[in-house]
Amino acid sequence: MTEALLAALFVFVLASFIGFEVINKIPPTLHTPLMSGSNAISGIAVLGAIVAAGARDTSVSVILGLIAVVLATINVVGGFLVTDRMLQMFKKKEIKA
Repeated sequence: MTEALLAALFVFVLASFIGFEVINKIPPTLHTPLMSGSNAISGIAVLGAIVAAGARDTSVSVILGLIAVVLATINVVGGFLVTDRMLQMFKKKEIKA
C-alpha cells in the first residue's frame, strides 16, 4: 500500500465513524432541517464524484467515480423523498363533507 492510499483509507474510516456517531445522536425533531442541509452537501459530493469519474487516469478511478456518482445521487434523491414525506405529515388534511 502506498502512503497516500493508507492516509485516504484512514480518513475514510474516521469520517465514517464520526458521521455515524453524529447522526445517531440527532433527535427526530431536528431530522428534517438537517436532511435539507445534508442534501446540499450530497449535491457537492455528486459534483466531486463526476470530476473523479471524468479524470480518466485509470479505469479503477473511473469505476470508483461512477460508483460514487450513483451512490451520491441515490443519497440526494432519498433525502429529498424523506424530507418531502416528513413535511407532508405536517400539512392539514382536507375534510370532505
